Amino acid sequence: MNQLYDVIIIGAGACGLFTAINIAEKCPNRRILILEKGKEALSKVRISGGGRCNLTNGETDIREFVKNYPRGSRELLGAFSRFSAQDTIKWFTSHGVALKKEADGRVFPLSNSSQTIIDCFLSLAKKYNIEILYKQNVHAFSFEKEQWKVQATEVFHSRNLVVTTGSNPKVWQLLSQLGHTIVPPVPSLFTFSTEDSFIEGLAGVSKEVNAKLLTTDHSSLKIPLLEKQGLVGALLVTHWGFSGPVILRLSAFAARILAQLDYKFALQINWLAEEEEILSSEEALSILQEEKQKHPRKELQNLCPFNLPKKLWNKLLERSGVLPHLLWTELNKAQLHALADTLTHSIFPIGGKATFKEEFVTAGGVSLKEIDFKNFRSKLFPTLYIGGEALDIDAVTGGYNFQNAWSSGYIISTMINANNN
Repeated sequence: MNQLYDVIIIGAGACGLFTAINIAEKCPNRRILILEKGKEALSKVRISGGGRCNLTNGETDIREFVKNYPRGSRELLGAFSRFSAQDTIKWFTSHGVALKKEADGRVFPLSNSSQTIIDCFLSLAKKYNIEILYKQNVHAFSFEKEQWKVQATEVFHSRNLVVTTGSNPKVWQLLSQLGHTIVPPVPSLFTFSTEDSFIEGLAGVSKEVNAKLLTTDHSSLKIPLLEKQGLVGALLVTHWGFSGPVILRLSAFAARILAQLDYKFALQINWLAEEEEILSSEEALSILQEEKQKHPRKELQNLCPFNLPKKLWNKLLERSGVLPHLLWTELNKAQLHALADTLTHSIFPIGGKATFKEEFVTAGGVSLKEIDFKNFRSKLFPTLYIGGEALDIDAVTGGYNFQNAWSSGYIISTMINANNN
């Protein structure tokens, strides 16, 4: 007869290992099995944050914290009240992982290496005799006679089943066969591609901007999930288009809309934005007129009245139809208006997307309506738990996606141990 496990976890990623370890720490005698389709555990942890592993974010206001989740913000409010980013920091610190918080709030291992997290998890898994089997392609699971039957390279049985497989279409299909609704996945974090010649020679230039999404005919693109249709943040010009935090945030919140548009849309940029202060075209025009009066004999290319990199300023001059070597006094009324408009309403055609670094996040997964978020338990089966990105939950960059993994994993472990079955 096959051994009966207390818990089988499908997926040896961040959420899966964290769940298993927290179960074992409270109840060391639990028989825990993790089934992983790959040849190693924590592969996404290894590459996250450029190999540094952005564990969480130092934001302490939970209501502000959840605003970084285009999908799942309301559901995670209670979860983060029970296991917050501060709890995550305490957990890792108490398990020997020294951490540091950077100026933007992101939290990393002091070692700057994701291997520190991997070593921590795998050593704890070994300490608590958590069994991890690799190259296990789970092709079926079912609930029979008050037990879960999981079919991979062999058949396994368990009292509890935890699914932490992230964006795994095969496992989503198996959950669908159990009766769960799967919200179709679409890419969430991505950069914007353009063939506009404006970007030539500007790769690497970064600037705080106000960015807004438009349709291809330049009408406003409404994004229901965003409080403001335009976002202020750092934009990075790349060889292929636009990236940076403001672009990634727009891509996350508009993920489904942009997928429906087949990633053909327009991006409007106001280059005169600093934090929450955004200059209008009229305000920019007033500053330009004042500059013309103050420095009539200076060349435009040598005097920018705004906080813009010189290369960017010269490109914006050219885009306005103004030659950079002109003197300020030579600018006519039409040119001043054109320049003010370009500075505050540059519009670029976007024709596609590109993956952000090696990280791939999707919007989609198990419908949140079918999960009891007090314990991340399926409403269809009392001993089926689903955590992390297997759910229709995703976040912007900054440590937020991992925090979903830690919080859901911890709460699942607490529930399974409380049941003590």
